[in-house]
Amino acid sequence: MRRRPSPPDGGERPYRAAAARTRLGRMNERLSDRAAAGALRAAVAAPSIHNTQPWRLRFDGAGFDVHADARRALDVIDPDGRALHISIGAAVCNMRVALAAEGWGSRLERPGPSGAEARIVPTACREPSPSMRALAGAIAHRRTNRQPFDDTAVPAVVLDALCRAAAGDGLRLVILDPVRGGAVLALTQAADAVQRADPRYRRELAAWTTDRGERRDGVPVAAFGPRPTTAALPVRDFGLELQRAERDAARFEAHPRLVVLHSRGDGPDRWLDAGQALERVLLTASVHGLATQPMTQALEVPHLRRLLSPPGGHWHPQMILRIGYGHPVAASPRRPLRDVMRSTACAR
Repeated sequence: MRRRPSPPDGGERPYRAAAARTRLGRMNERLSDRAAAGALRAAVAAPSIHNTQPWRLRFDGAGFDVHADARRALDVIDPDGRALHISIGAAVCNMRVALAAEGWGSRLERPGPSGAEARIVPTACREPSPSMRALAGAIAHRRTNRQPFDDTAVPAVVLDALCRAAAGDGLRLVILDPVRGGAVLALTQAADAVQRADPRYRRELAAWTTDRGERRDGVPVAAFGPRPTTAALPVRDFGLELQRAERDAARFEAHPRLVVLHSRGDGPDRWLDAGQALERVLLTASVHGLATQPMTQALEVPHLRRLLSPPGGHWHPQMILRIGYGHPVAASPRRPLRDVMRSTACAR
């Protein structure tokens, strides 16, 4: 253990006074352009429903404002904006993790000024922990993986780490056993059939899928994943309306491991909290080498979502994830920072 240097002559009080002056000096520091730009880039790297990236960002020198971009809302599967708020929450989480890895705390204000969903204000500097640095390092490597996973079981210690990552005020991650997992898969399959039969859903899905490489949002063909050889795993078919997309069939794991993120209460604030918890889970999974895939169809059909709620009506499902060990996949495209900024500050 490294020893603290001995206090100078005169005892402990001058040493403490000097340390306090050092802390005060760091508190009065301004966030550097490099740290601010890093936080903004981290926000852009967040996951979002159909990779819509439904946020607008602003940095005014004192804090970051995160606005919802209503032009990128999904009116058919997300009419209440639940998934949009979860996506914004994930961006907020990434921004705060990036700031923490640079030694900055952060204060979250909701709602933010001028209609912002949230404002993140950097606070006093502090030494980042190794675990926070690891989470920040995972931001660039986190992926949605729609490929088959191995049949290797996820160790209990890793599942515990995911649950701790999600835990917060009125938030929890539930690990499903095979019986409950099978029931959720059945509901997902039923929801998938309902959605496929809706021409509005098919049009909305087609609007956010593309085989054109120059597009910087939406789900590209390379990220669709193969078609399962069995209907037991209802993976969303992003190529439903894209006839040119040729995809192979593949055998997926026999017993997918599912986890469900719940919040106590249901509404925009809770959805934003759930988005932050979700991203902490996804980053923690990435640190542990896990692949993850959202499976949200059953959450997008109201009467089926209600069936996923535990008795009592206090807890509400916000995300279903398939987790496991899989091969690495490429990142989905992201819009350049200048396209999501409401101000040019730190957009360079």
